[in-house]
Amino acid sequence: MCPPGPLVDTGWLAPRLGAERLVLLDASVGAHRGAAERLPGARPFDLDGELSDPAAPVPHTLPGADAFTAAVRRLGLDDEDTVVVYDAAGIHSAARAWWMLRAMGFDRAAVLDGGLPAWRGAGLPVEPRPAAYDGPRGTFTARPRAGLFVGSAEVLAALSDPAAVVLDARTRGRYAGTAPEPRPGLRGGHMPGAVNLPFGDLLRDGRMRPADELREAFRAAAEQGRRLYFSCGSGVTACVLALGAHLAGHRDLAVYDGSWSEWGLPSALPVVTGEEPGAAPAGAPAPEPAAP
Repeated sequence: MCPPGPLVDTGWLAPRLGAERLVLLDASVGAHRGAAERLPGARPFDLDGELSDPAAPVPHTLPGADAFTAAVRRLGLDDEDTVVVYDAAGIHSAARAWWMLRAMGFDRAAVLDGGLPAWRGAGLPVEPRPAAYDGPRGTFTARPRAGLFVGSAEVLAALSDPAAVVLDARTRGRYAGTAPEPRPGLRGGHMPGAVNLPFGDLLRDGRMRPADELREAFRAAAEQGRRLYFSCGSGVTACVLALGAHLAGHRDLAVYDGSWSEWGLPSALPVVTGEEPGAAPAGAPAPEPAAP
């Protein structure tokens, strides 16, 4: 059994619930991480815990292949399984789990459109959420793919590359520097040359917009055929843009893992304010950001 694409709805999932080799993963973060209910049998893909690198200086950093393999095996995932990942906010952090699995060579995964709210809204069953998964270990093995996650040096080069576009998924106020950053110590504003496409613009009533509307949103932000780089606050909602771009037909995609949690730190990495992208910087190797 394979999902029909990177996005499935409750109508596809409900009749398959409990099927052999179907694994549900709850990738909720922040206030939604401790949701009292889950889809039946769902296992916690803990992006605020072991599914992020604890040694990284910024949050939600992709673990190395060995650590990722070990964490996913503890969730009982096998290479032959099919995964549906969701979150308790609707469409928010589930896309991050989907993109991480792709980056680690696993393609049999999809995001549940609308997440837990859509599931509840359809009158489908839920159950109390246990503290952890305690079933058998899996046999999953990470096979990392280069280029799906990138660092600040690649993003800095992309900002001045006419064949690339950097899209910022944060709100317009944070992009412009008129709204405060939720994490202390970060500069306000955006990367010079980056285009603002708030991840919420891709959603309607907690679900992804239809493919034709997604194509129009990306057509307005970036020409077809360009390599797209996505950034946000900590690499989570940037993956909503990656999901939307994939649904819109784009395939040359990369997520900036450090996102504004890294770029916004006091450093030589350039920052501008205002509602316009601003002039892109001349290409140069990105300096190491200052410690938080």
